[in-house]
Amino acid sequence: MNQHFIERFLEMLAAERNVAKNTLQAYQRDLLDFCQFLKDAPLTTVQSNTVYLYLENLSQKHFLPATLSRRISALRQFYQFLISEDLIQKNPCLHLKLPRQKRVLSRVLTEEQAHQLLQSVYDNSPPTPEKLRIAALLETLYASGLRVSELVGLPLRSLVIDAQTKQLQDMLLIQGKGGRERFVPLNSPALKALQEYLSVRDYFIAKSASKSALWVFPSTSQQGHLTRQGFGQLLKQQALLAGLDPACLSPHTLRHSFATHLLNRGADLLVIQKLLGHADIATTQIYTHVVPEHLWELVTLHHPLQKQSA
Repeated sequence: MNQHFIERFLEMLAAERNVAKNTLQAYQRDLLDFCQFLKDAPLTTVQSNTVYLYLENLSQKHFLPATLSRRISALRQFYQFLISEDLIQKNPCLHLKLPRQKRVLSRVLTEEQAHQLLQSVYDNSPPTPEKLRIAALLETLYASGLRVSELVGLPLRSLVIDAQTKQLQDMLLIQGKGGRERFVPLNSPALKALQEYLSVRDYFIAKSASKSALWVFPSTSQQGHLTRQGFGQLLKQQALLAGLDPACLSPHTLRHSFATHLLNRGADLLVIQKLLGHADIATTQIYTHVVPEHLWELVTLHHPLQKQSA
């Protein structure tokens, strides 16, 4: 019966709230883990003290605050769903407090390091399909700030093709978290790199699964496209070639660098929010902590009272 309730809850999240697939899978794992803790006792009979014991058990296993917060969120929403279905009267997670999380600022490349990484692809050796692919991946990621899952799982339909000229346009149509769609622009180097890669894309399709033709970056993976882990390995290899520390570089580093460099050059935070696909501006505001000196300069230069006191 527990499994039945969990499946109904996940179906509701998918149908009514358009929750992302990865989030649904995480919630499913969280709820099944809670069932194991209960030793298959009915979820509908759980009291608050049982939930506290469960969280204490997780804390003793040294789970990170972010993981504990997600577990609490999953349980709270699940029990609120049971209330809406008239299966229970009270939410045992209602008064649980989320653990305080330390604000962790992700590593960010300097503009010089980003340039160094991108230029390392364009050496004097022949442009093999592999080199054209990593160039397209890196240029697109740094030009757009896509999530790594959005980049490696980029469907072919995301490419915007002019109906008359049949030419690739300088933008991508991205379906992000929660099914939200957004257009992201591509700069000239990214557009050129994508065009050159697409000319050899068939090389990777020939080596891949039958459904791989649906994706911009096909591979032999079960999904049919390049995986996050696969791209992560390619990125670390390229970091070595560029003379950068691979331990300090991840796909998410490039996404953070994209946003930070835009902010450094005066881009509006709301624009960055749109480009990154953040539902909440509060998520984007972390970048204001990455470049405090730049923000201080903006206030100094543009605040009207600052000008009066000068």
